[in-house]
Amino acid sequence: MTDVLASPVLALNRFFQPVQLTTVKRAVVLLYGGVAHAIDEHGVEHDFDTWRLLGPLEGDEGIPLVAGALRVPRIVHLLRYERSPRSVVRLTRENLMVRDGHACQYCGKKPSLRELNIDHVLPRSRGGPDSWENLVTSCMPCNLRKGWRTPDEANMRLLRRPFQPKWSIAAQILRGEPGRFPEWSPYLAAS
Repeated sequence: MTDVLASPVLALNRFFQPVQLTTVKRAVVLLYGGVAHAIDEHGVEHDFDTWRLLGPLEGDEGIPLVAGALRVPRIVHLLRYERSPRSVVRLTRENLMVRDGHACQYCGKKPSLRELNIDHVLPRSRGGPDSWENLVTSCMPCNLRKGWRTPDEANMRLLRRPFQPKWSIAAQILRGEPGRFPEWSPYLAAS
């Protein structure tokens, strides 16, 4: 039961744009409070009373109630929420490697993740910041060859200039939630 309540639900704003992933527990609270409608597999919206009457699909999870079971919503439509969240991509090792395609930005090779490093284009010892524009993915041999020098000093060339990515909320959801549900596809593809 705890696993069911913690599973992901796609939350859409008033304009049907993906806003975030929430939990089934939070989605049911929003649905019951009249703040959101549940969207079924055919794209039809339901308030809590009509959703309660549907019952779980065959082979689908349900939340036990006194009078049967409540179908687990996969998508909720927030009725009054209009904002589109800003797409701020956090600077993490994983996001850097995704931005660089898991390839060394000096030689272009794609070694295993264990053999990839994060390199400061302008070394930290020389005032190089931890920023999207100063960090790149590199393989161990290229990182050792470059050392504490700049790429020009090491006679190495970057394959492309580092940049801050601007991934949409939908792209972040697709990347971060491998077990997404088929019902999400039309809403994630549209944004």
